[in-house]
Amino acid sequence: MKTFDLKGTVRTDLGKKATKAERVVDNVPCVLYGGAENTHFTTTISDIRKMIYSPEVFVVNLDIDGKKTKAIMKALQFHPVSDKVLHIDFLQLTEDKPVIVELPVKLEGLAEGVKAGGKLALEMRKLKVKGLYTQIPENIVIDVTALGLGKSIQVAKVSVANLEILNAKNAVVAQVKLTRAARGAAATAGK
Repeated sequence: MKTFDLKGTVRTDLGKKATKAERVVDNVPCVLYGGAENTHFTTTISDIRKMIYSPEVFVVNLDIDGKKTKAIMKALQFHPVSDKVLHIDFLQLTEDKPVIVELPVKLEGLAEGVKAGGKLALEMRKLKVKGLYTQIPENIVIDVTALGLGKSIQVAKVSVANLEILNAKNAVVAQVKLTRAARGAAATAGK
């Protein structure tokens, strides 16, 4: 996985009034949990912009007032009207404890069904996986070369080394849909 460096400042004043004051000066309240104790800190919007507006998953190298920790972003809250970032939760990473993340799906190859006039559709952009953070790849690559017209790839057919996929086994990840032109060609060929 890719890494992202982030600096933060410990928050001593907690509560609604202090949090609102931090947001006024364009700081984002954050919390780091999963360790011995929770750490409340703030960071700036400009520092986190490249991390949150990306489909990729990052291992975040947190530097909170000189204390360095590896973490992963678990939850992100936006304002319902202005889409401003309100709060971020980070989970502290350890070498022996598995984490659950959503990895982006990347399709590779030219499907047989597309050559026959179909349209390739990616139904699930992300898959939820569980595993040690050191063994999690940047994305899940699925080869669709053998995918025929009207056929699909389900979660049960996808496997990633050292990871457990947590999505429903019968959920469709990608499929080749019949287009009107392909249906018309199949109907005239059948007559």
